[in-house]
Amino acid sequence: MISPGAQIAPDVTIGPYSVVEDSVVIGPGTQIGPHCVIHPFVRLGPGNRLHAQVVLGGLPQDTSFAGGETWIEIGDENIFRENCTVHRSTNPDLPTRIGHRCYLMCYSHVAHDCQLGDDVMLTAYVGLSGHIEIGDGANLGGHVGTHQHIRIGSLSMVAGYTPVRKDVIPYCLLGGEPVRHYRLNSIGLRRAGIRGERYARLEQAYRQLKAGEPAENLHGTPEVELLRDWMLAPSRRGIYGFL
Repeated sequence: MISPGAQIAPDVTIGPYSVVEDSVVIGPGTQIGPHCVIHPFVRLGPGNRLHAQVVLGGLPQDTSFAGGETWIEIGDENIFRENCTVHRSTNPDLPTRIGHRCYLMCYSHVAHDCQLGDDVMLTAYVGLSGHIEIGDGANLGGHVGTHQHIRIGSLSMVAGYTPVRKDVIPYCLLGGEPVRHYRLNSIGLRRAGIRGERYARLEQAYRQLKAGEPAENLHGTPEVELLRDWMLAPSRRGIYGFL
């Protein structure tokens, strides 16, 4: 069932029993499986793939939401596995956003006002609460639950079943009981091409932070500069410490 008010590229494929409502934009090359629902105010870029029973554009699960036109903006070549859900924002000026080439596994949920960068992976049953910011290349393990208004830095990795209530530093591994940063995400960094001197400078910066040095002292490669700026940016919930 496809609304005549939806803007759908000619080569988009839509499986049986799926519903595409009004005020939806779907880019070329996108594949939509069976039993999917795309509610109003969703923009999908080119080359996305929705497996069975994905639901995009649900109303925010926020009791203060008064209705009105709010959006989801989704980039290119993302994969949404079975029963994944993404909700519209509460802010008409800032859509819920998902970047490019993200992989959202089965039963993962992206709540209202979340901002996901590129190449983010949400493993099965990850639940993102509202207003969460996730940097490029971050990886959240299965059944991770999150508090509202936290930041998860680029190329970080969160262990499965971890309850995340504070910010996660870029490039780090987070997990354990109690939850702590315990080292750099070395495998993820190598896969991203951060090797040699770049990796050594980042490792030095991590040790400086662990030793209690102020973030203002961090200088060097683009990765270290990003880390410094991230550490100096405002935090609503605080930042996890180190093992």
